[in-house]
Amino acid sequence: MCEGLVMSNQPGRPSRPALDLRGAVDLGALANRRPPAPGGAAGSPPGDDAPSGVVIDVTDATFVEQVVQRSTTVPVLVDFWAEWCEPCKQLSPLLARIAADSGGAFLLAKVDLDANPQLGQAFGVQSIPAVFAVLAGQPIPLFQGAQPEAQIRAVVDEVLRVAAANGVTGRVEVSPAKDDPAGEPEETPLPPHLAAAYEAVDRGAYAEAAVAFETILAQNPADDEARLGLAQVRLLERTQDLDAVAARAAAAADPQDVGAQVIVADLDVLGGHVDDAFSRLVDTVRLTAGPERDRARRHLVELFDVVGSADPRVAAARLSLANALF
Repeated sequence: MCEGLVMSNQPGRPSRPALDLRGAVDLGALANRRPPAPGGAAGSPPGDDAPSGVVIDVTDATFVEQVVQRSTTVPVLVDFWAEWCEPCKQLSPLLARIAADSGGAFLLAKVDLDANPQLGQAFGVQSIPAVFAVLAGQPIPLFQGAQPEAQIRAVVDEVLRVAAANGVTGRVEVSPAKDDPAGEPEETPLPPHLAAAYEAVDRGAYAEAAVAFETILAQNPADDEARLGLAQVRLLERTQDLDAVAARAAAAADPQDVGAQVIVADLDVLGGHVDDAFSRLVDTVRLTAGPERDRARRHLVELFDVVGSADPRVAAARLSLANALF
């Protein structure tokens, strides 16, 4: 956890504990396979003419990939704004200019609060504009409301000092300004064999996407991206109409109800609580026998595919599963 940066919330408001978003599984990235073009998007506050790459728009779906993961190497500032917010129209362009002046020392990620309420809830945003830093996956509240430029620059300098002290010293690769046609990045096309699958995901056609991924795996069982895509699509398909409150109540009422436990495990993975999901199913394996035990085991193995075999939490859970089985 990053230390050394002490910023206050609004006067009279109790401090909020730092959130750890590093446990999230980036399922949203599946439905946003190609990230949005760097720089301001339609509807962004005017005046964001920083070089491409320094300022990006992020969403509930792309936040983990674009902010949390990048914050392990590059300091990130997160600007929560909305179209109706007049102070935002003053602060956002100012933050963009400071980001441009930094020459890539930090990334400015803008979040439209109206379009992305889940992020607002995760950060506990109660009024906007609101600005946070994210360093090595750790969100840190900085300030709310429009602030003088000198004060903002001082805060940014302190963020960069703390980032350096914690080994987060990377820089954003700066491209020419977004209004320079020659500087517009070319979109990297998807591999042809994956294009149909991701196009189906974009449309929310999860069953169709699953068939496409299965076809790819039938032709090439070693295609890890297709395996990951299939596991994630199946999870999205299973959870899209669930009543989370009822599911958790059913699981709490009967720890040996495998059907209830696997549903809550799915919800936990979807919400980023990977360790909780794995522990729940390992415990279910211990408590059950016969076909039900095997059902819990198989579901846990499927969730390993959702998270990815390279994730250290998967390796730890595999060991726990082995101990539970033998």
